[in-house]
Amino acid sequence: MTRVLVVEDDPQLVRALVINMQARRYGVDAAPDGATALRLAAARQPDVVVLDLGLPDMDGVDVIKALRGWARVPILVLSARRASDEKVAALDAGADDYITKPFSMDELLARLRAAVRRTQAVPIEPEMTRVTTDEFTIDLAAKKVHRAGRDVRLTPTEWHLLEILVTNPGRLITQKQLLQEVWGASQSNKTNYLRVYMAQLRRKLEADPSHPRYLITEPGMGYRFEG
Repeated sequence: MTRVLVVEDDPQLVRALVINMQARRYGVDAAPDGATALRLAAARQPDVVVLDLGLPDMDGVDVIKALRGWARVPILVLSARRASDEKVAALDAGADDYITKPFSMDELLARLRAAVRRTQAVPIEPEMTRVTTDEFTIDLAAKKVHRAGRDVRLTPTEWHLLEILVTNPGRLITQKQLLQEVWGASQSNKTNYLRVYMAQLRRKLEADPSHPRYLITEPGMGYRFEG
C-alpha cells in the first residue's frame, strides 16, 4: 500500500483529502503542523508527502529543507501562494511539484499518481547500468550518483530527469517530452519546472554549473546529455 503523509492545518481539507485518498486505497497519515510532520515522516516513512506551505509553527519551505536532509520522498506542495518566486523557492528547496489552491481533487490525485510513478524502478538495459564521466559516476541500477568520492543526494524528480537524459546520450530530449514523462501531460507547458531542476542538477554535478559540460541546454528546444 502506498503511504501518503498529508501536512495541512485546515481540518475540512484534511478530511476531504483523507476520504478521497483512502477510497483509492492509499494509506494516509495527517499532520497539522511542521513539527508533527517531521516526526511522522521519520516514524512512518511515507511514499509521498502532500504539504501545505502555510503551517502554524513553521514555513513549509523549512519543512521541505528538513526532509531533504535525509529523505528522497516525493514532496507535492499544496498552497494558496501563487507568486512565481514562492513556487520556485519551494521547488528549489526540493519539492517535486506545486499545486495552487483552490484545486480539483482529480488533478491532485493525478499528480499524486505521477509522483508515485517517479519513484518506481525503471528497467535498465543490462549493458547500461553505469555512466562514468570525469566529474561523476551514475549507477542506474542502484539509483546512486557519486562525485569526488561522495554520494550526491538527488530528489526523485532530479533523478528521473537525469535518468532520462543519461540513458539517451547525445540525443536531444525536447522540453515537452521531459515534462510529459516526469510531470504528466497536463504539465507539458511548465518550462520553469525544467529550468529549476536542471539548474539544481548542474549545481550538484557540474564543475562549472554556469558553463555545463554534460547537461546541455538547446535553447528553445530541450536538453541533452554529453558523456
